Amino acid sequence: MPLRNREGDPVDPVPFLVVAGVAFMIVYSVGPIYLMALLGVDLATALAGSTAVYLLAAGVAYHRFVRTDRPDLRAETPAAWRFRRLVYAAVAFGLLLVLLSLPFVDW
Repeated sequence: MPLRNREGDPVDPVPFLVVAGVAFMIVYSVGPIYLMALLGVDLATALAGSTAVYLLAAGVAYHRFVRTDRPDLRAETPAAWRFRRLVYAAVAFGLLLVLLSLPFVDW
């Protein structure tokens, strides 16, 4: 059964699956560690908090990449603009990883 947007048009599920998978990887790899180390919560609470954050991220990804997706709009956006957004997203992701590692650096 193909995923459909709110207008009933079939959409490609791959962008949603990639974003949801990356969100799962990031949230469950750093979430429990940060919650236990910085806030002092136990493992069960840290996993519950990470699950809540992941469900929120997956819901936002579903809304963005499936529910409100317009496949015809991709043809209207120049490839250079899409590439520039991809580069900005990669830089932001790299900065996020650096920021996530700062609390554990021993100065």
